[in-house]
Amino acid sequence: MLTRLKVCGFKNLVECEIFFGPFTCIAGPNAVGKSNLFDAIRFLSALANNTLMDAALSVRSESRKTSDIRNLFHRVGDKYDTSLKLEADMILPKIGTDDLGQKAEATITFVKYRIEIGYRIDETLPTLGSLELLQEELEHIKIGDAPKLLKFPHKPRDWRNSVLTGRRTAPFISTSIDNGNRIIKLSQDKTGGRPKSFLAKDMPRTVLSTANAAESPTALLARREMQSWKQLQLEPSAMREPDSFSTPSGLGVDGSHLAATLYYLSRKQIFDSSQADLNNSLIFDRIAARLSELIDDVREVSVDRDQKRELLTLRIREKDGTFHPARSLSDGTLRFLALTVLDMDPNSNGLICLEEPENGINPQRIPAMIRLLQDIACDAESPVGPDNPLRQVIVNTHSPVVVGQVADESLLIAESKQMLREGTRFKAAEFSWLPETWRCSVKPSAKPVARGKVMTYLNPIKTDYYGIDSNQPSSHRAVRRVMDREDLQFNLPLFESDE
Repeated sequence: MLTRLKVCGFKNLVECEIFFGPFTCIAGPNAVGKSNLFDAIRFLSALANNTLMDAALSVRSESRKTSDIRNLFHRVGDKYDTSLKLEADMILPKIGTDDLGQKAEATITFVKYRIEIGYRIDETLPTLGSLELLQEELEHIKIGDAPKLLKFPHKPRDWRNSVLTGRRTAPFISTSIDNGNRIIKLSQDKTGGRPKSFLAKDMPRTVLSTANAAESPTALLARREMQSWKQLQLEPSAMREPDSFSTPSGLGVDGSHLAATLYYLSRKQIFDSSQADLNNSLIFDRIAARLSELIDDVREVSVDRDQKRELLTLRIREKDGTFHPARSLSDGTLRFLALTVLDMDPNSNGLICLEEPENGINPQRIPAMIRLLQDIACDAESPVGPDNPLRQVIVNTHSPVVVGQVADESLLIAESKQMLREGTRFKAAEFSWLPETWRCSVKPSAKPVARGKVMTYLNPIKTDYYGIDSNQPSSHRAVRRVMDREDLQFNLPLFESDE
């Protein structure tokens, strides 16, 4: 679970520090930095598994994939920053396995990870540049500091005590200077072991990405946590596809394997011992009940098992008995179904980023989508376990309906702010929160968002309309919009004056 992220010099994230709870909604207009924040999270995740270059090339650019790694660095005019810094506080899973299946147990589950990456001219490469690891650190956060760092609403005895355990005094990964060279050290969890040293300028990847269970189980679990951070990009075409009998369980980031995952959940006993006598078909009943919040006519959700072709096909049945396979369902219905299955899957953990969850959803049904996303995130009032996985959800949106429906403590407003550096003015992203919410106490020096910024979402449309004006295009003359009708005016929200 990512509890704090600090970003410096990454795209237009110049000096950003954001605190997260289990569920966060980020609202803002286009091109202010909402997606860049997701890219920073994705970059951190990729660094835990790939080389520096591959991680950089995997990050979104205007053409969906960046072709010039220097685009990751903040730029003013033609001048780029020479380095970027990322810092993340996170809660780790207590137990996991490495790439060889060896079990790992964390020495402490509350840690801080820092990394600084520089751009280096390299004429041997087509891009004329490469990335250099300048700093990498992984250190513990004292459990005793949790009350002042984890300010989002939660029950300390139930939730916090179930996720924060252990103690540590020395860093797991550290950076030092030796004879003018940067040396990165990986320490063993057990005291007395000699740390491994690496020359930073020669490293093609992070030290964290090499951690294993035998020597550095805590570093490995930090790596596993970061690998679990993903951005869902649900594609209707992928969700409509049937799955073969051999398809592994687990929803893809594009929503693929929806039928296989649902079938797996229906066959797997996920209830605790006090409910073990319940039939597995209850999974289908629960998903159908959830989907009925979006579509009134749903009676049943099931997976058709075609023995001849060895295919699994998702389908729904209406109240009149008509079956509809996945290929005939709407985009919004498929997105809602995929998220419902994700919510039901106890093996789905980590951080989930989702852009514009309102896409394809009738505005009247958006509250049901918001409730579903909040339910996917872990319940901070109950201990973490199989029925309450350590999951986190971050969404961004333009929708005034979404902004109006989320809890005020979950909302961040993204906007551009003017900054001055060496006599040059430029715009950078800023993320603010509402007054009298928990982020005000964790970072009291920061100013909460102005009331007017929030009102632009709650009252997004002006009521003025085009009059008859010969200078206007003919299509704009004497137009009466739906909201201009006198019989609807009484039901429209009040709008603030521009004066």
